[in-house]
Amino acid sequence: MLERLIGPERPISWVLQFWPVLVFSFVSALVATSLCKKIALKFGIVDKPDELVKTHKGTVAYLGGVGILVGLTVGILTGIYCLRDQPEFPSTFIRLTGVLAGAAIACMIGLVDDIFDIKPWQKMLGQVVAAAVLVAVGTRPSLSFLDLYLGLRIPDGVATIVGAFIVVFFVLGATNSLNLLDGLDGLCAGVTVIITTAMLVLAIHLGTWGTNKVGDPIRVIICLGLVGGVCGFLPFNRHPAKIFMGDAGSMLLGFVVAALMILFAEKAVRWWMASIMVFGLPILDTAVALVRRLINGRPLFVSDRGHIYDQMIDRGIPLKKTVKICYGLAAVYALIGLAFSIRIRARYALIVYVAVFVVSAVAVWRKGYLKMEGLRGAVPKSR
Repeated sequence: MLERLIGPERPISWVLQFWPVLVFSFVSALVATSLCKKIALKFGIVDKPDELVKTHKGTVAYLGGVGILVGLTVGILTGIYCLRDQPEFPSTFIRLTGVLAGAAIACMIGLVDDIFDIKPWQKMLGQVVAAAVLVAVGTRPSLSFLDLYLGLRIPDGVATIVGAFIVVFFVLGATNSLNLLDGLDGLCAGVTVIITTAMLVLAIHLGTWGTNKVGDPIRVIICLGLVGGVCGFLPFNRHPAKIFMGDAGSMLLGFVVAALMILFAEKAVRWWMASIMVFGLPILDTAVALVRRLINGRPLFVSDRGHIYDQMIDRGIPLKKTVKICYGLAAVYALIGLAFSIRIRARYALIVYVAVFVVSAVAVWRKGYLKMEGLRGAVPKSR
């Protein structure tokens, strides 16, 4: 596996030119999160426990997502500066600023929801607008695999429209998946670091093989900027959390991860599938939440305490241990995605990925995570 990890087109040292992205994003997020905590407490932008879904003790500051956004912004701007002398700079500049603009929109929509509690359809509309920014700057998946594997030739105009819908679907899916995962101190942030680190390894792999002169540095810069930004926030979010990322943070993280998955889909379908597998834990938790609510006759979009991590706690597993178990699960999905994307062809990797999710679904069912009772059914049917 290691032999195929590093390609012949660029040395592994190629990625070292982007080290300032990680450092500056981390430092700026660390400082910004500290300031956001003080601002949130001063102006009463806090999350209060409700003894139903929000079971933390005492009020906790919001605005952590803004701190992450500051770190990501500084990181991407640093990356743009690193590429200033490259011939492909105009294209990389447009694409990177497009991701940054969409991330800012997603974060601001989430922030509005944190403060004013807007309706779900309004949040989704904001997510669609953020996705439209990606489409506008040309970030869309390649559908050439349909011709390669199925013999389906799609006209360019139709491919553009279908690609746009795929971008919207991934943005909606990833933002809401990470929003659902943001239920314990340090959980969503830590899982995002694991996911993004795995994607960074995949981005470095593609970069050393020289798959795309524009896309290769973009993927590395976004991964480094996101890892640095989240790591700068995470010390304040570990249990007991001093600040929450709120919807501003979870929507921001979901959007950027969705953008990365689309960026991996611009060349070959195997890297797209690998990035989806790496994102396996949020996908599993979201699927479990929706299926569980559906079969138990509960509203699909009403919060409850029936997520996988909530049920672990209800079964007596301490919070810190629950978070570590989730980190381990996220790492397993990430390693599977990396290993099979590098070692075997797409068609065989797809079989493995499907098998992994089937096994995961059976394990969830056998362990009883689809039931709703006690604290897990915290939201009554009539609500």
